[in-house]
Amino acid sequence: MNTKLKTWLAATACCLSLPAVAQEESMTRIEIDSTRPGATINRDIYGQFAEHLGRGIYGGIWVGEDSDIDNIRGFRTDVIEALRDIEVPLVRWPGGCFADEYRWRDGIGPRDERPVRVNTHWGGVAEDNAFGTHEFFELVELLDTEAYVNGNLGTGNPREMAEWLEYMTGDSESAVVEERRKNGREEPWEIAYFGIGNEAWGCGGHMRPEYYSDLYNHFATFLKTPPGSEPKFVASGGHTDDTEWTDVLSRNIQRQMDGISFHFYTLPTGEWDDKGESTGFGEDQWASTLWQTLRMDEFIRANKKVLEKNDPENEIGFYVDEWGTWYNPEEGREPGFLYQQNTLRDALVAALNFNIFHRHADRVRMTNIAQMVNVLQAMILTDEEKMALTPTYHTYGMYKVFQDATSLPLEIANPGSYRSGDRTIPSVSASAARGEDGELYLSLVNLDPQAAQQVTVDVKGMEITEARGQLLTADAMDAHNTFENPGSVKPADYSASADSGNLTLDIPAKSVLVVGLE
Repeated sequence: MNTKLKTWLAATACCLSLPAVAQEESMTRIEIDSTRPGATINRDIYGQFAEHLGRGIYGGIWVGEDSDIDNIRGFRTDVIEALRDIEVPLVRWPGGCFADEYRWRDGIGPRDERPVRVNTHWGGVAEDNAFGTHEFFELVELLDTEAYVNGNLGTGNPREMAEWLEYMTGDSESAVVEERRKNGREEPWEIAYFGIGNEAWGCGGHMRPEYYSDLYNHFATFLKTPPGSEPKFVASGGHTDDTEWTDVLSRNIQRQMDGISFHFYTLPTGEWDDKGESTGFGEDQWASTLWQTLRMDEFIRANKKVLEKNDPENEIGFYVDEWGTWYNPEEGREPGFLYQQNTLRDALVAALNFNIFHRHADRVRMTNIAQMVNVLQAMILTDEEKMALTPTYHTYGMYKVFQDATSLPLEIANPGSYRSGDRTIPSVSASAARGEDGELYLSLVNLDPQAAQQVTVDVKGMEITEARGQLLTADAMDAHNTFENPGSVKPADYSASADSGNLTLDIPAKSVLVVGLE
């Protein structure tokens, strides 16, 4: 292993890997310092995203009260119960690209009187607006979660956005608030985050960051809520290796701004015209996918460097509010619906990103995977009355112990390497934290699809006798759950005991492990 790679490993305390040609023999050692608590891992790092896209809302979450599918006031019972189990902390809605064409008044009032629009971004299908503001907040309440609402800056205007915020949060006797009460909601709702536009560099208007900054200042001037009910306001930031948006926004936005958004999608090939397949891929695309997703760390580091210069007080959060895998459309399906199968590879992608987000918890205080149901890297897939939980869903379930945990520094020695062509990355990724329950948790990812790893664990300030938790793995790289066999990939119980004070964890190839250390 070259000196540059060793230096990078020590700096990041993370390890990962790609398709194998050679594997180092030495055992990996992890040292956790429980005496030096770091930043809190904000629970909102585990946020979800529900856009009006394909069957993400309709058929995925919402089926209507008259559906033969078992439902709670129109919401799929099975989906609601599954999302409750992974303790979803935050849901972003209504988009995405859809947000900058959404007219909020279309989605209030009697459903049979709501206008039908064309969803021009996603498939050109009819949008009947059966799922609107009231339905979204009912979903939030059913899930016992928080709301992230994305406002329409692209085709809207300041008055429209201001009145929507007033409609949702107002407690006065104004005409807008009385309209909400007439529509059946007496008390105002709580909004955790409010986004002013989306992807202003692209589908949100193809703007320059300077122009968007001016628009943000303009719109934000009129966004008012009752005292004590202000959401965190989110500016539409950059993507991938771009840092200009973070720089310009953090220097030029003068009105209320709590965070800057960032988007990055993992494409196996790195090419939008031919992204790669969701199943049936070879080890080359297993490797390239993991290499691509690890770039998230360098992108966050580059943007944090900009924020450290422009915002040394650390007041501005860096919100990765769209991330996940994106593959070629599945044959026979509407390309604009972005439905894709979800495999063990996706579970590892999720875990790797969680470990990265934990490492940067001082700035990364909220993220939203794209998306919750039936779209891109989904938690859940549905087909009429059938439902399947994906490997990514199970990763979220395993990692929920990290919500609001306190990050702990760790070092990895002799991590080994996994090589693919001229690319080399570490074989193991890790993160440690002290949970709200007081327990110390460790997550480990073995990126090598062929070779198991042995990892010794030492905790400064604590004597470890055993590890207990869950392991997620499978025989095939593209193992996935289907409607016919929904339990093919799921976590199994895992335990290991210390021998003479030494704890060694055996980590199977291509696996995710989360354990509590006692």
